[in-house]
Amino acid sequence: MGYTVEKISGNQVKISFEIAAEKFDEAMQKAYLKMRGRVNVPGFRKGKAPRKLIESMYGEGVFYDDAIELLFPDAYDEAVKAESLQPVDRPEMDEMQQIGAGKDLRFSVKVYVKPEVELGDYKGLKGTRFIHKVTDEEIDSRIQKDVDKATTMADVNDRAVENGDTVNLDYAGSVDGVAFEGGTAQGQTLEIGSGHFIPGFEEQMIGMQIGEEKDLQVKFPDEYHAENLKGKDAVFHVKVNSIQQKVVPALDDDFAADVSEFNTFEEYKQNIVKALEEQAKKNADVSLENELIQAAVDASDCDIPDAMIEDECETMVREMKLRMAYQGLKFEDYIKYTGQTEEQVREMYKPEAKNRVKMQLVLEAMVKAEGIEPTEEDVEKAIEDEAKRAGREVEEFKASLNDRQMEYLKENAAIRKVVDLVVSSAKVEEKDESERIDASDALKAVEQAADAAGIQDEGDEE
Repeated sequence: MGYTVEKISGNQVKISFEIAAEKFDEAMQKAYLKMRGRVNVPGFRKGKAPRKLIESMYGEGVFYDDAIELLFPDAYDEAVKAESLQPVDRPEMDEMQQIGAGKDLRFSVKVYVKPEVELGDYKGLKGTRFIHKVTDEEIDSRIQKDVDKATTMADVNDRAVENGDTVNLDYAGSVDGVAFEGGTAQGQTLEIGSGHFIPGFEEQMIGMQIGEEKDLQVKFPDEYHAENLKGKDAVFHVKVNSIQQKVVPALDDDFAADVSEFNTFEEYKQNIVKALEEQAKKNADVSLENELIQAAVDASDCDIPDAMIEDECETMVREMKLRMAYQGLKFEDYIKYTGQTEEQVREMYKPEAKNRVKMQLVLEAMVKAEGIEPTEEDVEKAIEDEAKRAGREVEEFKASLNDRQMEYLKENAAIRKVVDLVVSSAKVEEKDESERIDASDALKAVEQAADAAGIQDEGDEE
């Protein structure tokens, strides 16, 4: 068997194959043996008709496709491996030059491969590290999370319902005296003031005593999800079974000891401040990295095959479905609610998918250009980071990796080194985060300034 490889463009190659006549004849015989049981020939039981008879009835070409199918995978894999090609899509038949019994088989296929990248500047780039100063509101919000965890509930027996209480109640709703589906429940728990029930419902329960029954007059919202209840006046007959109130801990040393490893509230708070500052620094570093790498990507050029973009779109939709599933949502409900099709969601992702693919290709090209080889320590660090993200023990995670996964982590380690190179060589200016202007806000500001100045498009000028 022989083959030649010809580059058609930056991302497509043509592979021409020549397979010896005897090999093709062997494949034709195997195709006949495989196919004969499916061919009806008068006077013969299925599978017993001679090959020559079948060929005389249907033509010699009746076995061509099956014969090529038997020969092509090994021939194609051999060429791909020998030429170090990186196909990103299935090969397509290009041209059949010669085929027939007793003849060498000659044909060619076209296949898209990983494109070549023309790198732009990626050293000495300009970037900005925006420094975020931790605010008192952020500190209080973080402490509040521990307060919520430490908050307990206590039964109330000596007073009426107040805002913020959690009430156990029975209720039965009706519209024009007729009960409606889903309007009745017993032993329901409701936090007064949470806004979980129809407007006016919770407010009217304030002041009710345990065991008290009462009719609540409410009106369903005009945008209510049930068509038959939209904008309708309703009556809910409710009974209070029990009342509980939150017992919120005081922010003192005892609280700090309960929710952390620290003995004083001041130590506990300072540790929270430190963690928030470290996270702010990490966010600033990641933002700077993203800015610099995107600049390197924008400065580079490559012709990306549609197949790579489509594959990335598929990955992004799959990730979206997983995120929604973790949140207890269904993708089908999402597209129904938004009025989109799954294909439209994929189309929406295309620009980002294209950028993701290009970024990966550019990073790989920079690794190659710099001749970066990750050390054993680099790979170990990549494994540790991945194990941490997966919430698993390092050694157990490492033992579970197969060869393909290990290769992926080695590539990630190399990419991490080239990202560090880009950042370390960059000219970085530090600014307060308040100076950051969102791109959309900046565009609006430009448009507003243009409107104020009476600027017209060239096409509007006379």
